[in-house]
Amino acid sequence: MNRSDLLPEPDLPKAADLLAEGRASAATWQTGPSAFLSHYATASELDYKRTAMAQGRVMQHAQIGYRDPTKSIRAYHDIWAACDAQGTRLDRYGLCLDWSMALPRAIRARAQRGTGMILPTVEDFVSLANAAPVAAHFGDFVLGFPAALENTQAALTAGATAIGNLGQYFTFRVPGHDDDIEATRATVTALGLIAAQATPVLIHSNIDDGFAAQFTDLANALGMILVERDIAALIGAPIGHAFGHHFSDPLNRLAFQQALAAEGAAPGTMIYGNTTSYRGTPSQNWAALSAYLLVDALGQRLAPTGHAINPVPVTENQRIPEIDEVIEAQLFAGRLIELAATWQPLIDPAAVTTQTARLRDGAGRFRAALWHGLAEAGIDTADAFEVLLALRRMGGRRIEAAYGAGTPDPRAMGGRLPVIPATILHEIAELALAALGPNPTATPGLRVLVATSDVHEHGKMLIDEMLHRLGATALDGGTSTDPDRLIALTQQHSPDAIAISTYNGVALSYYQTLREGLQRAGLDTPILIGGRLNQIPEGSNTSLPQDVGAQLAAEGALVCREAADLMPNLADIAARKAARAASPP
Repeated sequence: MNRSDLLPEPDLPKAADLLAEGRASAATWQTGPSAFLSHYATASELDYKRTAMAQGRVMQHAQIGYRDPTKSIRAYHDIWAACDAQGTRLDRYGLCLDWSMALPRAIRARAQRGTGMILPTVEDFVSLANAAPVAAHFGDFVLGFPAALENTQAALTAGATAIGNLGQYFTFRVPGHDDDIEATRATVTALGLIAAQATPVLIHSNIDDGFAAQFTDLANALGMILVERDIAALIGAPIGHAFGHHFSDPLNRLAFQQALAAEGAAPGTMIYGNTTSYRGTPSQNWAALSAYLLVDALGQRLAPTGHAINPVPVTENQRIPEIDEVIEAQLFAGRLIELAATWQPLIDPAAVTTQTARLRDGAGRFRAALWHGLAEAGIDTADAFEVLLALRRMGGRRIEAAYGAGTPDPRAMGGRLPVIPATILHEIAELALAALGPNPTATPGLRVLVATSDVHEHGKMLIDEMLHRLGATALDGGTSTDPDRLIALTQQHSPDAIAISTYNGVALSYYQTLREGLQRAGLDTPILIGGRLNQIPEGSNTSLPQDVGAQLAAEGALVCREAADLMPNLADIAARKAARAASPP
C-alpha cells in the first residue's frame, strides 16, 4: 500500500486545523447539566465509572431508541423507575439514533429512514437525556458521519459525557451518502470539541461496529483497540471501548476483558450483549443471556474495567424490544450480578491468564505492524485526519491480511492463521452445514454477487460459506452497499444471481430500488434476499417494523427466510443456466 493509492487527493484538510476549529467552538458548546450528573454529584461519567470500579460495583447498561421520541422519553424514565423500585441501579442508556441522523439537519429530511430515533433539535436531545438520572450515551450515528459536529454539540448540551461511535466511522455507510472526506472532516472537528471540554468526555468506540466485525482474529481486534487509543492520544481526549456482540466463547470473552484491564484500557463504556447467540424463541434466548451475562459480571469482579454490562432483551432477534421487556432483562441482570460472586471459585485463573497473554502478545504485534505500515506507505502518523481516512479506505479485510498477528496463509479466511480465532468463524461453519443439510446438490460454475444492505455482515459471511461449500463462486458485493453500486458491480461481473442480506428494516425499499435500477440497465438478474425481511411504513411513528416477505415475493424477489431456503433457489438458477447453455444459439 502507498499514499497515492490510499490518499490520492492533493489538498486534504490538516488535523491540526480541524482540531483547532473544534476547540474554538468549545467557547460556545459546553457540557450542559443533566439529571444524571446532578443526581450523583459527579462531573462526568468517566469519574462516575472510576468510582464504581473502586467500589467493586458492576454497572448496568440498556439500549433504547424508539422511532417515536415521546415513547423514548417515557422509556428513559419508566425503565429507570421500575428498576429503582426493585433496588436495581441502571447506570447508563445507549441511545439508538436513526441512521438518517448521521446527515446534517439541512439534508436529513431527504434521507432514507431506518428504524431508530430522530431528534430534530438540540432541545430534543436535552429533553431525552434529562428524563431520569441515567447517563446518556449517544453511541450511534454521531461521530464518524457528516453530522458529527452538530450532533456532538447537541449531545454535549444535553449533558452527555460519552459520545460515539468511532467504530462506526470505519465501516458504516449512510445509504446514498458516502463522502469519506466530509465524514472525516466533521469527525475530527467534533473530536477537537470533545477534547476541549472542561470536564472529561469519553470518545466511545464499539469495536464490533468497526473492524472487529470483519477480523477473523481476536488478537487483531484487541490490537485495533490499542491503535484507536493511540489515535485518541493524538486528539487529546480519553476513549472508552465496547465489545461483546460477537464474543460467544466464554473463555475468550473473559480473557478479552481481562486483556483490556491488563493494557490499562479502562474505563470502557459497556460490554454489549452476545446477540449472535440469540437464535431461538424468547424462552430459549434466556439461556444465551445467562451464559454471557454471568461471564461479564464475573469479569468486572475479577478485574474491573468500568464496562457496564448489557442484558439484551430476549426478543431482540425478532423485533425491537418493548419497554417492559427491557425492564425484565435489567432486573434479571441485577439479580445475576448478586449471584455472580458465588461462581468465582469455579474460574480457572491459569486458563484465563494464558489466553489473555496470547491476546496481548498478538495485539502488540498487530499494533506495531499497522503503525509501521502506515508510516511506510507515506501516511503522516501524527495527523489524525490522515490516519483515520487511510484506515477507513484500507478496510478491515486488507488491514488484517497485511498486518494481522497470525502467520500468513492464503487458505485462511482472513489471509492469516488466527492467533485466537474469532468465534464467528466456527459459528458460520456450523450454520452453513446445518443449512446445507446432509446431501447438498453442488452448483459448480454458479456465480453469485453477495452483499448486505447495511453494516451487519454475518449474513453475508454465511452465504459466502455456503456457496464455497457448494462449489459456487461468491463475488464480493461489499457491506452497506448502495443499490447503485450493486448495479454497477452486476454490469461489471455479470453474475448469475444477486444475494442480499438485510437487517436494518429497509428490506422492501432496498429491493425495489435495486430491481428498478437493474431494469433500467437492461438486466434481469435474479435477486435473492434474506435476513430481517421487515420495514417500518413510511410516515409511521411506530418502532415496530412490519413483515414484508410476502410483498417482496409478489414483486419478484426470491425470498429466503432461512439460510436453507437458498438451496432450492440456487438449484433452480443453476438449472436455468444449464438449460440456456444447452440451447442452440
